[in-house]
Amino acid sequence: MRAHVIAPVLLALSLAACVPTEAALPTATASVTGHEQLLADLRILSADDMEGRDTGSAGGERARAYIVSRFEAIGVAAPAMGRLQPWEMAGRSREGSKVYSGVNIMGVIPGTRVTDRYIVVTAHYDHVGISDGLIYNGADDNASGVATMLELAAQLKTEAPEHSVIFVAFDGEERGLLGARHFVEAPPVPLSSILLNVNYDMTARAETDGKLWVTGTYQHPNLRPLLEPVAARGAISLAFGKDTPQDTGNDNWVEASDHGAFFRAQVPFLYFGVDYHPDYHRPSDDFERITPAVFANATDLAIDAFRALDRGLSR
Repeated sequence: MRAHVIAPVLLALSLAACVPTEAALPTATASVTGHEQLLADLRILSADDMEGRDTGSAGGERARAYIVSRFEAIGVAAPAMGRLQPWEMAGRSREGSKVYSGVNIMGVIPGTRVTDRYIVVTAHYDHVGISDGLIYNGADDNASGVATMLELAAQLKTEAPEHSVIFVAFDGEERGLLGARHFVEAPPVPLSSILLNVNYDMTARAETDGKLWVTGTYQHPNLRPLLEPVAARGAISLAFGKDTPQDTGNDNWVEASDHGAFFRAQVPFLYFGVDYHPDYHRPSDDFERITPAVFANATDLAIDAFRALDRGLSR
C-alpha cells in the first residue's frame, strides 16, 4: 500500500522480524466465531513460506495458487477472458527500474438487478519480498485486503449482489501499481461499463484510530450519502478523507494504491484502508500483530459499505 512512500520506509530494514510461532496461530484463528476462514486466509497468505509475495517470486506464485483455489472453492467464476491476466511491465525495485512479469487473478459474480454494469473490487496480493535475509510478510499490507475481498466474495455467493461484480487480486502494486495499470489498459469489460472501483488495501489494523478510512468521496461526493448511514462494527467506524487538496504528502491517498490507476483512467473509485501503524512496510507486519476481533469488525464494516453502495448505485 501507499507505494509512493516505499523508499523511506525501506530505510528501516535493520528492524528485527517478528515471526509468529506455530503455537500462536491456531489461538488467534479460532478466537472470533464466524470469521475462521477470514483469519485463515490472512494467516496463510502472510506465512513465511510465501516469502513476502514479491512479484515474480516463488512465494508470489504460491500466493496466487492459493487465491485461485479460494475463488474456486467459493464458486466465483472466471470472466470470459480467463482467471489469470498475465502482464509484463517495468517497475521500481531497490536496485532501480526492473521489468517484472506479474499475474492478476480475476473472478466475477453476476448481478441480479444491473447485469451489464460492474463494481470492480480489488486488493493487491503482492508485497515486497525478502531483504537482507528478513521476510516482509505483509500481513496487513495486503494479505488483509485480499482476505476481506475473499470474505465479501463468499457472502455475495450466499446473497447475490444487485450489480455484477468483478474481483481482481492485483500483482505488482508495490512495484508501481503495475497490475492495476495493466487492468485498466486491458479490462475484461469496457471501462465505460465499470461504475466503481472498490479497493481494499490494509484492512486489519484499525485499532490505530478506530477508523476504516474511505478515500475518494471528495472526488465523488455522490457516494458519501450512501455510506454515511453505515453503522460502526464494534469500535470500528468509517471515516472519510485523505483525498482533499489540503491533504498533502503521505496524508493524501488518492493515488496511494491500485485505485490510483482507476482514478487516472477517470473511473470512479473508493479506497478502504486503515491508517499507518509502526509495522507498516517492516518485517514485523506479521499475523500475530493482528487483533482478530478488530480485523473481523473492519471486514464486516467494509462489506456493509459495499452492500450500501450496491443498493444505492444506478437508482
